[in-house]
Formats: sequence, C-alpha cells, structure tokens
Amino acid sequence: MAKTKNKGVKVANNIPIAGDILRPATSANNGKVWTWGSDNLFPQRLGLLARSNSIHRGIMKSKADYIAGCGFAYDDGDTVLQRIVERANGEQSLAEVMHRAIYDKVLTGNGFIEVVIAYGQLLLFHQDATRCRVAKGDGDTHIIISKDWDNHISKYNVTLPIFPVFEQQADKTMRSIIHLKDYEPMYEHYGVPDYVAGLIDARIGFKTANWNEQRLDNSFQLSGVMSIAQDFESEQEANDLVRKVEQKFAGKPGQVMFTISNEAGSSQFTPIQSSNEGDWLNLHNVAKEDMVTAHSWYVSLSGLDYTTGISADRMLNEYSVALATTIIPEQSEWLNVIRKVLAKVGVDGSSLEFINKAPIIEKPIYMKVWEARKADGMDYDENDPAQQIYLANISRAGGANE
Repeated sequence: MAKTKNKGVKVANNIPIAGDILRPATSANNGKVWTWGSDNLFPQRLGLLARSNSIHRGIMKSKADYIAGCGFAYDDGDTVLQRIVERANGEQSLAEVMHRAIYDKVLTGNGFIEVVIAYGQLLLFHQDATRCRVAKGDGDTHIIISKDWDNHISKYNVTLPIFPVFEQQADKTMRSIIHLKDYEPMYEHYGVPDYVAGLIDARIGFKTANWNEQRLDNSFQLSGVMSIAQDFESEQEANDLVRKVEQKFAGKPGQVMFTISNEAGSSQFTPIQSSNEGDWLNLHNVAKEDMVTAHSWYVSLSGLDYTTGISADRMLNEYSVALATTIIPEQSEWLNVIRKVLAKVGVDGSSLEFINKAPIIEKPIYMKVWEARKADGMDYDENDPAQQIYLANISRAGGANE
C-alpha cells in the first residue's frame, strides 16, 4: 500500500482561537520540540490574524513602533559600539534588528535575536519568531529554527543554544540566540501575547469586515426567496434554470434562495427584512474597544480614527502613562540582555539607550537636554556638557539633516 505523506495542518483557513494556546506546551515532532499551540502552528495563526484585521494590526504596529523608539543614543566616542549600532550585521542597523524582534514579541509574546561572534566581531540578526521552537530535552536550553513547521523536514533545521550559552558551529563561528518572552503562569517554554484574551474580539472584527464585503459584493441586495412558477418537463430542466438565475442575480450564495413550482401562477420575490445593521455596528465598535484593552494599550496612541477626536492633552497624558508602564520597561528588558551580549566581546554598552519621541512635541524649545530627559523619567546628568544643549538647537540640526 502506498504511503501518503502527512503535510500537516494548513494555516490559510484557520484563524486562531484562545483554545489554541490555553494549554501548556506538549512535545511534538517525535518529542524533539515543545509545541507552540495545539498543533505547533499558533504563531503562524497569529500572523494570519494580524494580516486579516486592520484594527488589530494597527494597534500592534503602533505599540511596537513606540517601544522600538527612534533609534539609539550612545557614547559616540566608542567606535566599536558605533559600528554595532549603525551596522548590527551586514545589512541592518541595530534599530532595524530590534524593531523586528520587538514586533514579534508584541505579535507572539516571544522575540528572538541570533548572536554571532566571528573573528572577534559581534553580529546580531533577527530571527522570525514563527520559525523558532524550543527543543525538548537537555534542560530545554536550545532553539530549533525551521523555515516551514507545516511541512517540517528536520535535516534543514538549525539548532542554537539559548543565550548566555554559546556553541561553535561548522563555520567556526560562535553562536547563541536570545529568547525573550512575556511571562504567563503555567507557560514555561513560550510567552503569551498580551492580547490573548482579545482573540475573540479580533475574530469578531475580522468577521464583521467580511460581512460588509459580502454585502458590497451583493450590491446591498435584499435577502429573500424567489419563487419561480413554470411548467418544467424534467427536474434537470428546473435545476438548470435555477443555476442560471443564481449566477446572474443571486450574488453571494445564500443571498437569495430560489424555489420552483409547477403550479400555475406568476413568479414572485418575497424579501426577508432585516434590521440588524445597528447590532453589527455596535458589535464591531465594542470589539474594537476591547482589542485596545486586551493589547494593554491606549486609544490615542493606536491610530484609530474616532469621530469625537482626540485632544493633544489626552494623547500626551496617555503617552506618559505608556512610557512609564509599557515602553520603558520593555526597552529595559531588551537593553539588559543586549548589554550582556556586548560585554561578551568587551564592549561597554552602559551608554546605549533607546531614543523616545512623544507623538506631540510638548517640551519648550528653551529646555535643555538633561531637563527633557528628567521630564521623561530617563537618566540624566545636568553637569554633562552634551546635555547642556537646548532642544531648539537639536531641532534645527535635525531639520538641516533632513
């Protein structure tokens, strides 16, 4: 008997539900990795959902953008640190690598950065979180990277130790991988994204948008029953007529139901009146508000267009709260591990800091840099000559560079 290859579960038609993740990981792939979700494809499902719901995607992008900041400040006298910041690897800056890892962490609750030490130089590469799984056994201290977990072929795997452990690879480089995850009780191997409790709301937003698309495809025709009265010679003739009429008039299947009758009389259309548009709109709006809450984020920072408008004061107040409760704590988590990585090659990363920029410039231009840093809750040194510059001078310099 010929054997049929199991190609796994396709993700395209499976929007995630909370049940995909609301259980601890189990072993899969012959016990070699800990599953990520019920079928080991939960991050792929989260990516699909992010591409299917504009509100959900907008909130995530906004949150990731604010956490990633506007680049890095550092001691420009350290040429090695400058090289890493400007060129973390052959193609990307440290800001680009960090932004991708931070977005992954917002999307999946997990972020991965590969660390390479080659000929005494440090290189940092972002690794797509959807490709990474925790290896089972030996203390669960390794990450297995595969390009396709849906059609998994183990010979193409790359296995790296979790930082701070390094292992020499076939190319003689020393490699490790950073794995940062959002803490969740009961989950040891993978983090859980903040919005996990809002997956139902994200699905509702997807379905209401899909419902509107179907109505548009039907040119907002009324649903109803079309009764066709005609004397047919055979059942096949009647079915052929129904199919032709459906193709021309019915729009989406189910918009209009056709019935046939051999009785004398005229054909007629009986509309099915529906007044649930308001219910759908309310459902969509409630789901939108719940998604912002589930993401632990703020309406004014999410880029959502509200007809009532959002005041500048509200935006600045919510940014200040987000800075203290979400942005700086997340940045500190990443900075702590990046500084430890830098220390591995003898680089002092203590001066490395994210640059944060408020959505609205509220500081007076006559404020000095150290005063602005103090107002943002950042470390400052009022005696540092570099922090004696007025914000007006920085703004003019930035404008000239642009």
